Amino acid sequence: MRYRAVRSRDERFDGVFYIGVTSTGIYCRPSCPARTPRRENIRFYRSAAEAQAAGFRACRRCRPDTTPGSPEWNVRADVTARAMRLIGDGLVDRAGVTGLAEQLGYSERQIHRMLVSEVGAGPLRLARSQRAHTARTLLETTDMPVTEVAFASGFASVRQFNDTIRETYAYTPSDLRRRMRRRAVGAGRGPTDAHGAQPATGTIALRLAHRRPADLRRVIDFLSTRAVPGIEETIGDTYRRSMSLPHGPAVVELTPDDGWVRTVLRLADPRDLTAAVARCRRLLDLDADPQAVDAALGADPPLRARVAGMPGVRVPGAADGAELAVRAVIGQQVSVAAARTVAGRLVAAYGKPLDAPVGSVTHTFPSAAVLADVDPAAFPMPGRRQRTLHELTSRLAAGRIRLDIGVDRDEAERELLTVPGIGPWTASYIRMRVLHDPDVFLPTDLGVRHGLAALGLPGDPRAAAAHAQRWRPWRSYALMHVWTAIETKETTKR
Repeated sequence: MRYRAVRSRDERFDGVFYIGVTSTGIYCRPSCPARTPRRENIRFYRSAAEAQAAGFRACRRCRPDTTPGSPEWNVRADVTARAMRLIGDGLVDRAGVTGLAEQLGYSERQIHRMLVSEVGAGPLRLARSQRAHTARTLLETTDMPVTEVAFASGFASVRQFNDTIRETYAYTPSDLRRRMRRRAVGAGRGPTDAHGAQPATGTIALRLAHRRPADLRRVIDFLSTRAVPGIEETIGDTYRRSMSLPHGPAVVELTPDDGWVRTVLRLADPRDLTAAVARCRRLLDLDADPQAVDAALGADPPLRARVAGMPGVRVPGAADGAELAVRAVIGQQVSVAAARTVAGRLVAAYGKPLDAPVGSVTHTFPSAAVLADVDPAAFPMPGRRQRTLHELTSRLAAGRIRLDIGVDRDEAERELLTVPGIGPWTASYIRMRVLHDPDVFLPTDLGVRHGLAALGLPGDPRAAAAHAQRWRPWRSYALMHVWTAIETKETTKR
């Protein structure tokens, strides 16, 4: 089956597996446009890191290190999947394998054994492969000195950096930079921002790949409708927002294009590049497998026409777990517009101003620790919700509730439900958008009930939940179809 995918250059398998070609010593994505190698010259690998460990260098034509991530890690909730998400966010670079093991609650030896068994490489090798890609991005899109690129990419030494780049790409770091500049001069242009202009000094312009089809403009519309003044704005097809990253703030711009998302990152610290890219990918659900989702949902007659008319629906994610949880509480029992207004007031009062605002993005969202120190009576909302918000932020700040991508989804939901004022709807909504669970359904949601009625399905929560069993394990994607089944200006609590 895998060789058939290679022969047909099937893009659906990019990032799912990689091929090493023994006759050339390179590894490629399955859709590489080069001539298909003979079967006896191909070796299959579960990750780019495994291919690199076997001695193969990255193909210069198909650039396999830039493929979308495997959709498996978003769907699965086991320890291996959680580890892969944390490594993808750069945790090993920031806290080492020890920090990864502490986050997951397993020993370093157990984590190593599980990852080698599943993806053919341990956490250090996976992180090293990721560092190489980060370094390549910085070399090709910035004028940072090569030595600074080495440390910004997470390497412990310049020697390790040079050895890894040569091993992965068969070029020195300086050679990589010269090749990119020659290509840019030959094309008569350099990297551009989301609007096709040359990016300002200190920014990084790149393209984020995804699998097709991808209804990303609908995700932009979803985020735009809920954009909080001060931290988010939408200009045309471009969504812009601030982020709080491990080493400082950032402003990101995301513009859907044909086959990728044009991205501009303004980072206070280039060490945050890996985390910024990972969070942008999750925000737009770029690693999803749309053909698997559409095939499953399109098999149910009530959804068939919608799936055919809206292929590649994605589930909007979140830039920060604590932020989304706070906004979910703010939005309880009020309209989307009212929730935006209240959240904007919190940003203006307690958010941290950016040193370099971009457009109307002037602040980062206030952290849980900052909000936990605020007198609840100062929150512009009813008393019961004030107490809920205070309790939630206090637990988040103390670490009693974790909402990062490495947390166990069931455990996080149980902890959320112990907060007075947080019920199943809010906990499930957070689980879907923050923890990227593809199988969440909200049968009590008012918008869902209207959408189900428009589809000719029962709106009663019990009956709706029973019918939604047919959509597993993709109920979150079905939810997006249901929410858009009616065109209405009426806002709901979501």
